[in-house]
Amino acid sequence: MERIFNFSAGPAALPQAVLEQARDELVNWRGCGMSVMEMSHRGKEYMSIQAEAESDLRELLGIPANYKVLFLQGGASSQFAMVPMNLLRGKASADYLNTGEWSKKAIKEAKKYGAVNVVASSEDKNFSYAPAQEAWKLDPEAAYVHYTPNETIGGVEIFWTPQTGSVPLVADMSSNILSRPIDVSKFGLIYFGAQKNVGPAGLTVVIVRDDLLGQTVKGTPTMFDYQIHSENDSMYNTPPTYAIYIAGLVFKMLKAKGGLAAMEKTNRAKAQLLYDALDASSYFSSPVARENRSLMNIPFTLKDAALDEEFLKGAKARGMIQLKGHRSVGGMRASIYNAMPIEGVQALVDWMKEFEKLHG
Repeated sequence: MERIFNFSAGPAALPQAVLEQARDELVNWRGCGMSVMEMSHRGKEYMSIQAEAESDLRELLGIPANYKVLFLQGGASSQFAMVPMNLLRGKASADYLNTGEWSKKAIKEAKKYGAVNVVASSEDKNFSYAPAQEAWKLDPEAAYVHYTPNETIGGVEIFWTPQTGSVPLVADMSSNILSRPIDVSKFGLIYFGAQKNVGPAGLTVVIVRDDLLGQTVKGTPTMFDYQIHSENDSMYNTPPTYAIYIAGLVFKMLKAKGGLAAMEKTNRAKAQLLYDALDASSYFSSPVARENRSLMNIPFTLKDAALDEEFLKGAKARGMIQLKGHRSVGGMRASIYNAMPIEGVQALVDWMKEFEKLHG
């Protein structure tokens, strides 16, 4: 069977070239006689893999020397607790922007450790836009400002970097990391789960500025202390070794393809192809404000929701899966991360046009 076009929001499609290399190296990695999955995480073979992965990630993102890169477990959701545990640093509250379901979960968790000031929210319009910074009510005494620049479920992306002065900016970039260049130096901390644009589920990456380490909330478990992981080079316990290996292959592939500037150009072309089709249609529509339309996750609705299942069935027959929208919002959603080829987006657009002719 040929590979299908997988529009899943995560775990998401991986580049075929990466999968093929991993297949070829699965049993015997580079002549060492064992699989990466079998290696001691403290052996020279695996340590070289992790060191190279970190080096390539630093190069791709231009991570300054005064930032630590931590390879952790627990998913991005674990960071909803780890961020306040590590970054409150004796302060009473933190600022949070509410732009969707993942923001809401982060806010709910942070409230267990301190007061939360919601600086702005787009819940009034069903999370279909991102509030402009002029509308934010920032607290200059906040420990940090947290936001989600790309909401996977709602398909809302913020393309500008919030200005927070001396208050550290924290971002959950799980669904848009490596999709375009960013200036890491404008952030105090960036975190992301790997299973969308980086690698398989099981790996979570934290990029944190040195001066934010070492002042955890009293009672913080050792495994939730960023400084412990930093001091131990992400090896306080056994890291998710195979996921880090795959991520390293992805980093190398991105470098070989011209880095994040080249990736952004491709991603914008893919997104434009689908948005143009939505805008030209009288049967399909996008619920997201134009200025906040995500490059990664594109929700859309049919004029007649009763035909949703027929649309999905036809898409599957044409080699396209995982287009059903999140259960909390319904409709459709096409997640077109880095690994989705433009041919996949074109196939979806062709099916949309065919479906509209049949039912429009």
